[in-house]
Amino acid sequence: MVRALRPVLMLLLVAVPAVTLRLAGIHPPALVSILIFGVAVVAASFVLAWAAEAAEMDISGGLAIALLAVIAVLPEYAVDLYFAHTAGSNPDYVQYAAANMTGSNRLLLGLGWSSVVLVSLYVASRRSRRTVKELVLESGYRRELGFLAIAGVVAFVIPVTGEIHLILGIALLAFFAFYLYRAALSGHDEEPELIGPAARIGGLPTRSRRIVVIGMFAVSAAVILASAEPFADSLVQGGRTLGIDQFLLVQWLAPLASEAPEFIIAILFAWRGKGAAALGLLISAKVNQWTLLIGSLPIAYGLGGGPSALHLDGRQIEEFLLTATQTLLGIAILLSLRFPRWAAWTLLGLFAIQFAVPGQTGRYILSAIYLVLAVIAAIQNRHHLAATLRAPFRKPAVPAEPQRELVDA
Repeated sequence: MVRALRPVLMLLLVAVPAVTLRLAGIHPPALVSILIFGVAVVAASFVLAWAAEAAEMDISGGLAIALLAVIAVLPEYAVDLYFAHTAGSNPDYVQYAAANMTGSNRLLLGLGWSSVVLVSLYVASRRSRRTVKELVLESGYRRELGFLAIAGVVAFVIPVTGEIHLILGIALLAFFAFYLYRAALSGHDEEPELIGPAARIGGLPTRSRRIVVIGMFAVSAAVILASAEPFADSLVQGGRTLGIDQFLLVQWLAPLASEAPEFIIAILFAWRGKGAAALGLLISAKVNQWTLLIGSLPIAYGLGGGPSALHLDGRQIEEFLLTATQTLLGIAILLSLRFPRWAAWTLLGLFAIQFAVPGQTGRYILSAIYLVLAVIAAIQNRHHLAATLRAPFRKPAVPAEPQRELVDA
């Protein structure tokens, strides 16, 4: 057991300075805090991700995939909900809640989806010694895509109204609960394929494994909760110290720290030739962001003393519009359950371009490009649209024979 837990203990040791500072009430300079508490968040996120993977040994079916995706993004939720809660008494923090959410969302699709697909195609091409041009998902993934499509379209209510209302939040949370319910009813009872430390923990005797996994959940969650507030505040203060736009710092640095384990797990799956599983995990995480995360923001805002709606300014509306149109393109591309190489490069390129044109005009132009491409892709895949929108409400079918994940040139 000691050998299996060695990586876990090493990472938790890295988080000790952050927990010590928090318990002692010591507040280091902003830049030092970003480093100490940011490293603690990353370390605890890896422990949390390993625990979630090992838990698949005891939770079977589609529910395991959905719960793994939820747990993998908990660090991001802790930071974002802190911003939303603080915004209830300090309106200046509203922008940071929107920044963290939109940044993590675009990072997940623009960098995460495209990277997983490109790595999968590279690995497949190298193994087969021929060009492989697209990643193909099994029909069971249409349910997750259907949930994402509905949530993604509903998300346009936010930039149109300029607010995230409590009623919308409750509706999104209910939709997320329905998503978990449908995931629990799905098939997929295959033996989980674990990687690295998660595999060693999953190989422990049943009783020991369950105790270890519960302990990992508890300790990593405590570290994340202890580090989220000082890490979030230090990002804001650090932006002022460095003369960097705090909005951009919160939008990109915090998600990079909190989502690093999720990205690494997905890339490792892709590198091992499990591209469909890797992309499926990121699709599920995207559903979580558009339902659980956004739905929780107005509730956290209200608990912090704010009104029934979290109002957004012009900059935040533009960011939500850009994020929603990017999501729409991702959904439109995947309607046929095929992800071509050109589409991965397109998403990655557009994601990179946003840093070269960061102004208001640039955001509107990129939103228009995403929207036009989404319409073209949706027209091309229009025969799959109705089936995708019906998928969340259909009874799970008997699992079909697995189909090829990759298509040769």
